[in-house]
Amino acid sequence: MPTDGNPGAILGIREIRRRLRILADKDKARILRGFFKTGRGQYGEGDVFIGVTVPVLRKLAKEFCDTLLDDVVLLLQSPIHEERLLALLMLVRSYATGSKTIKKKIFNRYIANTRYINNWDLVDLSAPNIVGAHLFDKSRKQLYAFAGSDDLWKRRIAILSTFTFIRQNDFNDTFRISKLLLKDEQDLIHKAVGWMLREVGKRSCDREEEFLRQHYRVMPRTMLRYAIERFPESKRGKYLNGKR
Repeated sequence: MPTDGNPGAILGIREIRRRLRILADKDKARILRGFFKTGRGQYGEGDVFIGVTVPVLRKLAKEFCDTLLDDVVLLLQSPIHEERLLALLMLVRSYATGSKTIKKKIFNRYIANTRYINNWDLVDLSAPNIVGAHLFDKSRKQLYAFAGSDDLWKRRIAILSTFTFIRQNDFNDTFRISKLLLKDEQDLIHKAVGWMLREVGKRSCDREEEFLRQHYRVMPRTMLRYAIERFPESKRGKYLNGKR
């Protein structure tokens, strides 16, 4: 479980980075650069990959579970994607088992470092388990601030964080934030909103359809397709053809 660090804690970072370099794979790195759209003008432009897979990173997160919080945050601020993802996996593990004090510190550090949580996998693997978990029994104003941000990743954090609420059959914030994002220009937001609406539908098809009937005609096509993915073919066709 992470705790506040000290200047000497940097030694932990060195060992983690040494292990990552040993595990790095140039061929995998090349594939990942393409998969996460790191080219000029793409959403992941300039991101650096060294080729370490998520299952391996999860094992490392477990192995280094006692890393100091200050070290984990330093790792999160790395230009290397796998280092940032490892840091987030470590924070998720520590948040799940931490005291109220630790949970609050992890949440605050997360919010203060969102500029480093800058690709969809980084958001999706962390936002529900830290931001959503922390705000479940608290004010959710932070999510609405993020939903209105110019930053793509903050908007994705906003909607993905509601996954935690959905799992508890609490759908209101998912619908409100989805409505705010209906006219978003980014395909990654269309997919995220549609995904969360689909998750609502797994628990209450009636509630999802109530929202869809009000908004499906103005929803981006990708958002709608994701939202109705589990519907019977005949019902999907009616939504896609505007005949509901």
